[in-house]
Amino acid sequence: MSWKDFHQRRETADAVLRRAARDPQGPLPFAEVPGAREVFGSEEQLLLALQYRWGQVLGGHLRVEFEDEPDDHVDAVTRAWNRAARKHPVLRAVLDAHGDRYPSLRQVREAEQRSLAVAAGLAEPGEPIEEITKVGAAFSALLRHGPGLPAPRRNPLGQLLRMLAPSA
Repeated sequence: MSWKDFHQRRETADAVLRRAARDPQGPLPFAEVPGAREVFGSEEQLLLALQYRWGQVLGGHLRVEFEDEPDDHVDAVTRAWNRAARKHPVLRAVLDAHGDRYPSLRQVREAEQRSLAVAAGLAEPGEPIEEITKVGAAFSALLRHGPGLPAPRRNPLGQLLRMLAPSA
């Protein structure tokens, strides 16, 4: 990939994120960005590039947190994740909304979840991958919906129906 290609991909991804800022949970504005299909080929490839970008951002924050050996690894990973998510809310929201659309994205997300679980000390590298993935998925869910981050928008009708439904 040439520098021209690199810059074109970055500018196109930035344009998609700017348009997605209107409704990050909504449809990916891939077709709305001129040249997106030529640059990325498909929504899947764009989403993989955005996931890679997120990985770079998160990795930088993790390196800062682990520069000096932290006392609490869970807290260090949580701080890193929250800082990354606060600095890149649209990127995080787009990935949360579209992360299950393609098997390739699920694989990358699961690898990230395993890395977070191990970095936080919640799992050991020698444990079965399925177990590390489960722990990482639970930890990631807590990170995505934890304190300090905006809660995902909920359907008002669904909330009303839940309030009206008798509890067991």
